Amino acid sequence: MKVFTPYTFCLLPPASYFQRSVRYFIYAIALSVILGGCRTTPGFHTSNHTWKTYRNARYGFKFPYPSTWKSLPSDNADGIVLISPRNNTVEIRSWAGMQLPEDITQDKKGKTSISPNFTTTQGVAGVLTVEVRQKESVITLQLAQGKLKYYWQGKAPSQEFSSYYRFFSYIASNYKIGQ
Repeated sequence: MKVFTPYTFCLLPPASYFQRSVRYFIYAIALSVILGGCRTTPGFHTSNHTWKTYRNARYGFKFPYPSTWKSLPSDNADGIVLISPRNNTVEIRSWAGMQLPEDITQDKKGKTSISPNFTTTQGVAGVLTVEVRQKESVITLQLAQGKLKYYWQGKAPSQEFSSYYRFFSYIASNYKIGQ
């Protein structure tokens, strides 16, 4: 009668402890490579970009943007439009303007306002909203100081928006206004 050992049904020949350790190490490396390649969106790192700073002399705001993006000034010098060199549907916009007097902006029940939910690295509180739409998604930052109201916006196709969210959030965080 033949005796079956655990190695009888194994496709690989019996291995020493060292060989098994090497095999498991190779499996771990292969699994890491496979799982590492499963990321759908590349990580955003500021060091991956060469930055410029847009400065608006009329309203005194500024923010960083990648040096490779093409700039298109607005018609009335209120702001700027920046277009991605890889995809012209990905853009950053920023502008500012004077707030309307309170008596014009108030409704009959009184003033309606939204509480700040975002603070820039400069320490200025504002409202950050994200709108996920069918075709394109938008992240918007609104800040107010005195009689001026500032806007910053990042826009990308909805299917790509998650790839740009951290990038847009970084720029919005570094948006600065004159004191």
